Amino acid sequence: MLLTGPGWLTAVNVPVMDELVHLAVADGIATITLDSPNNRNALSAQLRRELRDHLNAAIADDAVRVIVLAHTGTVFCAGMDLKESRSADAEKQGVNEFPAILEQIWTSPKPVVAKLAGPARAGGVGIVAACDIAVAADTATFAFSEVRIGVVPAVISVTVLPRLNSRQAHELFLTGETFDARRAAEIGLLNSAVSADELDAEVKRYADMLALGAPNALAATKQMLTSQRPPNMGEAFAQMLELSAKHFAGEEGQEGMRAFAEKRKPAWVPDVLK
Repeated sequence: MLLTGPGWLTAVNVPVMDELVHLAVADGIATITLDSPNNRNALSAQLRRELRDHLNAAIADDAVRVIVLAHTGTVFCAGMDLKESRSADAEKQGVNEFPAILEQIWTSPKPVVAKLAGPARAGGVGIVAACDIAVAADTATFAFSEVRIGVVPAVISVTVLPRLNSRQAHELFLTGETFDARRAAEIGLLNSAVSADELDAEVKRYADMLALGAPNALAATKQMLTSQRPPNMGEAFAQMLELSAKHFAGEEGQEGMRAFAEKRKPAWVPDVLK
């Protein structure tokens, strides 16, 4: 699961001591940056391990309100590292570790924003789909290239299919066709596609809006959005009423209502946004 075409299948060995994923925290925003540009930010064993570790650190850090997944180089993520996948038995394939990363992003109690200045392929698109918000430069491209190299977009389907309608999924999964950021936004894979010089500002706009939300309320809302509802409407209302009343009466809800009455920002809003 890697970008195809001249030069895209070349993997570069990177010394283990050189970190491939970086974490920086400022003003409540944790930026996790994929930094393996010579390998098109492919999901090598080292990159997967460091991405998991940095996600864990950002989620556990009380100072972090929003997580941004970014990248260096011209490619966001090219998918699984094919050099490592060649000649490996099924039980030793790196893709076996990938579900844990996608679930980590999908279930993170803190909103996760994908920031793409360049293309995503295969597993990289799965990461984009797992994020709550995804913003890309309008020059970025996407493809589910798995079938063209004889594999199946199975694992990423868990995060991608909830974003797409059935017709779009059948077309793009079966053809492996490359599509642009504008179409990615039209079909629900992206929230926004902007010019490259607007990318930083657009990501900041989303991050700032997310940081205005109460941490526990955001976590509960994320869980609500991804949870299966009871088939009976009465049961669904009862479940949602319990959740709503709990948060109205909770510490955050009470603080939020006081802040609204006093015409001030709630206590959880980062100082930089007050």
